[in-house]
Amino acid sequence: MDKEYKNTENALLEVLELTKSFGETQVLKGISFSLKKGEVLAIIGSSGSGKTTLLRCLNFLETADGGRILVDGTPVFDAADPSLLHPKNIRKNRLTFGLVFQNFQLFPQYSVLQNLTLAAILSAKQNDPEYKTDKKKVLDAIDTRALALLERIGLAEKKDNYPCQLSGGQQQRVAIARALMLTPAILCFDEPTSALDPELTKEVLRVIRDLKENGHTMVVVTHEMDFARDVADQVIFMADGVIEESGAPSELFTSPKSPILRSFLSQ
Repeated sequence: MDKEYKNTENALLEVLELTKSFGETQVLKGISFSLKKGEVLAIIGSSGSGKTTLLRCLNFLETADGGRILVDGTPVFDAADPSLLHPKNIRKNRLTFGLVFQNFQLFPQYSVLQNLTLAAILSAKQNDPEYKTDKKKVLDAIDTRALALLERIGLAEKKDNYPCQLSGGQQQRVAIARALMLTPAILCFDEPTSALDPELTKEVLRVIRDLKENGHTMVVVTHEMDFARDVADQVIFMADGVIEESGAPSELFTSPKSPILRSFLSQ
């Protein structure tokens, strides 16, 4: 178990001894951490350290080889329990996490509003009994929620636009709103500003700060050290598939213990 990990009471998210390999290459080598509701975890590290693979395992885009993931004390992944990998369980547990990709991944053929409502409509068809008895009421509620989220991120006037008509910062804000549509317990970001210029980066980071102020629990893989220092409640530094060091931003950035972290921060 990672030496920095301490089991935390009342943790919303617990990751225990997570491992993942691709062929002969072990990418995650026993990752463990916990996160309380309303906290922001920033994950930093060089390319190839395992950050994105960890995020993809949390969102079931990759299947970990070993370890456990618990949400509110309930296992959503356990390598020793194959039943959790049944497609029905994966679909259900995936709704716990919302994921915002670094390159937006909006559907180019759909409007901004449709990008937000598509997954919610599919979910309603599968899971909401009222969809069969009062389809219009359910669809109206989905539209109302989508429009409220667009208003919140300052893009209500763009609801009928297509992704190609938006700036990169606007596309990323739409991607964030889309991830919020299904009210995930934990919102994950994979380098949300890496494809943006500095001005658009500020635009997106303002939205993430607003989410923190409103109590959202978030895991953010980022190369923005100032953002990690100012917004995160805890920071994990990954290197070569392990948590090399973790702690509060005030400690990790001002008094790093690991020589690898010191070298990383000096670059």
